[in-house]
Amino acid sequence: MELGKKIKQLRFKAGLTQEQLAEKLGIGPQSVSKWETGAAMPDITTLPLLAEIFGVSIDDLFDLTSEQRLNRIENSLDITEELPQDLFREYEDFLKAQLDDGQHRQRATSLIAYLYWHRMNSCAKKAAGYAKAAIRTGPGTKDCQWVLNRAEGHASWDWNMHNHTKAIEFWRSVVEENPEVRLSYLYLLDNLLADHRADEAEKYLERASRLPDARPVIVEVYRAHIALARFDEKTADRIMEDLVAGHSEDFACLFEAAQYYAEKCDYQKAIALYEQSFDKETRRPRFTDELMSIADIYEIMGDNRKAAETYDRIIDLLENEWGFTEDTGLQHARDEKARLLAKA
Repeated sequence: MELGKKIKQLRFKAGLTQEQLAEKLGIGPQSVSKWETGAAMPDITTLPLLAEIFGVSIDDLFDLTSEQRLNRIENSLDITEELPQDLFREYEDFLKAQLDDGQHRQRATSLIAYLYWHRMNSCAKKAAGYAKAAIRTGPGTKDCQWVLNRAEGHASWDWNMHNHTKAIEFWRSVVEENPEVRLSYLYLLDNLLADHRADEAEKYLERASRLPDARPVIVEVYRAHIALARFDEKTADRIMEDLVAGHSEDFACLFEAAQYYAEKCDYQKAIALYEQSFDKETRRPRFTDELMSIADIYEIMGDNRKAAETYDRIIDLLENEWGFTEDTGLQHARDEKARLLAKA
């Protein structure tokens, strides 16, 4: 339905004349008449007040389908740093209503999780900022360190705080409920290896390796990490060296090898492999993972200027391959470049 016809329908439903609606909006009645006949369109700044007067969402004014509204929510979360409270509530109400819709249940469930994470992430950034300020004010006082730990994922010395038992039990249950789904095994393996639970990881890797869609390269990568979790660095290195030698043109294999050496703090080898992976990447547009890893390594090594130059490459990639202009990821890259140049 056209916007003008929708406004007319909602005006009738609200029992308002054109004059009464115009008065509430602070405009002349001729403007409302032009909207309803399709001779003109309301200014975008008028839409929130129109929606408020009619007791509907802005999306309702345009009669969007559920699929269109889901797309709008996802796009909004992707590009917006922080949602206004009224928009957050609108999205929350709509997504909750979709949870009973068999056609859209899975996507709505995923998006409402994304919505809450988005809010949590924006609040976490504020919490981290204030926690850091408090710590700088009183560095000898044990007060906000735990807030910073939770907000930014800082390391915790206490094993009971940093172990991944709950995550392991969740992913184990998902694997047992869906033993034919490869992806769940990988998340289970990641958490087992983070806690050096190598024997359990080996058992689940063996099961995953027998699945029809198992990827031999990834199986070998996990074998190397299991060896490393057992502190058998020699075996782990040999597995990775053989893998790279046999798959020197496979960007995914090179990326995994780069991650392996980065975790071992063998930074020069990691940078070289990340660069090879990025050069041999076949997908377009390419992702920024390799370049962001290279920037992080340069900063760790104290070469902030090279780290900033790598962010130039990230910005170029986002602008020219992805076509971004004002995306939050693009702004983050610009901010990181400025921060690194200030340090340099």
